[in-house]
Amino acid sequence: MMPQPMNPHVYFVTGAHGCIGAWVVRELLADNARVVMFDASLDPRRLRSIIDDEELAATEFVSGDITDPNGIAGTMDARGVTHIIHLAGLQVPLCRANPRIGAMVNVIGTINVFEAALKLKDQIKGIAYASSAAVFGKNEDHAADEKEAGSPLSHYGAFKRCNEDNARVYFLDNGISSIGLRPLTVYGVGRDFGVTSDPTKAMKAAVIGRPFHIRFGGRTDFLYTADCARAFIRASRANVDGAYVFNVHGDTVAISDIVSEIERLRPDAKGKITFDRTPMSIPDELDDSAIMNMLGAVSRTPYTAGIRETIERFTTLKDQGRLDTADLDA
Repeated sequence: MMPQPMNPHVYFVTGAHGCIGAWVVRELLADNARVVMFDASLDPRRLRSIIDDEELAATEFVSGDITDPNGIAGTMDARGVTHIIHLAGLQVPLCRANPRIGAMVNVIGTINVFEAALKLKDQIKGIAYASSAAVFGKNEDHAADEKEAGSPLSHYGAFKRCNEDNARVYFLDNGISSIGLRPLTVYGVGRDFGVTSDPTKAMKAAVIGRPFHIRFGGRTDFLYTADCARAFIRASRANVDGAYVFNVHGDTVAISDIVSEIERLRPDAKGKITFDRTPMSIPDELDDSAIMNMLGAVSRTPYTAGIRETIERFTTLKDQGRLDTADLDA
């Protein structure tokens, strides 16, 4: 069999040691792309939970602080970066605990990335960045579309909405095109922080035979990590003219159904996974018609298949003695 030719593009992935970042790297490596990983964290545990050491060796890691404007453009220029996937950020609990640091990382860090793209305007072919469903206020009775964003209920949501506005202004002032994506409850191996990580933690707890309580109920828009990663890669490759922001929809599922599926796959977990009755204060379903109209059909794994794959991978890691349970112990 002839070897697969190297993808000519070079992807700069910020927050590569986070959950979505790790899955983006995994999907890019599967496409034989060159990947430059940028993160302040030196801990590759999430990456190592989904790729092997040989695959990891095919990447380049740059340790850096997204809040420091010096060096980002130089790093990208020296490596011939053509596409940016910006995922670095602090999540809801950390932004609540320290809004100043949250703003520095989430807002100033994003501005630093756009400034680097501006310096390399002729080199950069696409920018995708992480927004969030946290930009919405509560929506009670229908799938939320992009225009309903507003009145976020957390600093994190406010910072993400600010990034969307700044991206729009970078296009208006400088012609820098971009796509921001708004996922909601992302699940899968490596999802281990924040309230929306609870369904994934419940799957891990089931594998090791421990009880777990999911801190919310109702329904949620449930998006598999691999699908989320593919959406960001697709967005970074889209040849758009403008600053767009799109919802990313998975399956809208009741938490009770998620628990039932975990119990079906792991009967020994029956009765050990509980959940709150109070839904999260953000929409439980996102309308993804806009991204479908712009980019065409995006990857969507049925939640039953995604839960099965996640539990199978956790089981493999457990059998290998490599399953990290620090998130359950916290």
